[in-house]
Amino acid sequence: MILLATLISYPRAIILGLLQGVAELFPVSSLGHSVILPKLFGWDIHQNDKYFLTFLVATHLATAIVLLGFFWRDWVRILKGIGRSLRDREIRADDTDAKLGWLLIVGTIPAGILGLALEHKLRAVFASATSAAVFLTLNGLLLYGTERLRRRAPDTEGDDDTRIARKMSWRGAVLVGAAQALALIPGLSRSGATMGGGLLVGLSNKDAARFAFLLATPIIGAAAILKLPELFGPEGDGVRGPALVGALCSAVTAYLAVRFLMRFFETKTLTPFAIYCFFAGLAATVYLVA
Repeated sequence: MILLATLISYPRAIILGLLQGVAELFPVSSLGHSVILPKLFGWDIHQNDKYFLTFLVATHLATAIVLLGFFWRDWVRILKGIGRSLRDREIRADDTDAKLGWLLIVGTIPAGILGLALEHKLRAVFASATSAAVFLTLNGLLLYGTERLRRRAPDTEGDDDTRIARKMSWRGAVLVGAAQALALIPGLSRSGATMGGGLLVGLSNKDAARFAFLLATPIIGAAAILKLPELFGPEGDGVRGPALVGALCSAVTAYLAVRFLMRFFETKTLTPFAIYCFFAGLAATVYLVA
C-alpha cells in the first residue's frame, strides 16, 4: 500500500488531474498525454498498471460530471424530447430535441460496443510512451486533414441544436460515434475524432464541438461508473486520496476547458490543435527514441 501511494504522490496527482481535465476535452488526447508525461518526467507509472487505471477512473468521472453540469439544461430538454418521441411513437419533424436525443443514442451505441470489445486489446498493443507519441503526431495530421476535407461551408442559420439535428444523419451519427473508439489508442483524441467527424458531415466547428461534448458525456460517465467499484475495492488501496485530489483538479480544468472551447470554436478551427499535436508528438517521439 505504501508503494502505491508513492507511485502517485499528491503532487503527481495534481499534475495528472489538471492535465486530464484539459486534455480530455481539448482535441489533443488525454490518454496520450497521461502516457507520455510520466515517461518524460521519469515517473515509474505505466498506463496498464491497475492502480493508475483506477486513478484515471476518478478523473474521468469528474470530467463527465462537469460536462453534465455544463449542459444540464440541454440534457433536460433532450430527455424530455426522447420521452415525447416514445410517447408518440414517432420523432416529429419539428421536434429538434427528440431528434438530437436519438442521434446521441445512435452515436453512443457503436462507441460503447467498440470500447468494450477493443479497450484491453488496444491498450496492450499500444502501451508504450513512444507509440503514444507517434499517434499524437498522427492525431495532428488527422485534425488538419478533417479541416481540409470538410464537405461544404458550415450552416450557420437557426439555433445550435436545430442546425445539428438538420445536418446530422443517422448514418453520420453512427460514424461519428464509432470514431470515438480511436481514443482507445493513446495519442488519438476522442473529442478530436468526434469533432472531425462532425466537420465531415457538414457541421460548423462550434456545432461539431457541441455534439462531441454531448456525445462524450454518457460514454465517459458510463465507462467511469462501470469501473468505479475498483476505486473502492482492493485496486483502490493506496490511491483513493490522490484519486480524489486528481478528480477535483480535473473538474476545475474540465470546466474551464469546455467553457473556453465553446467560445473558441465560434470563430476558430481545429488547426491550432493540429499544429500542437503534430510538433509535440514529433518532438516526444524523437526524444523517446533517442
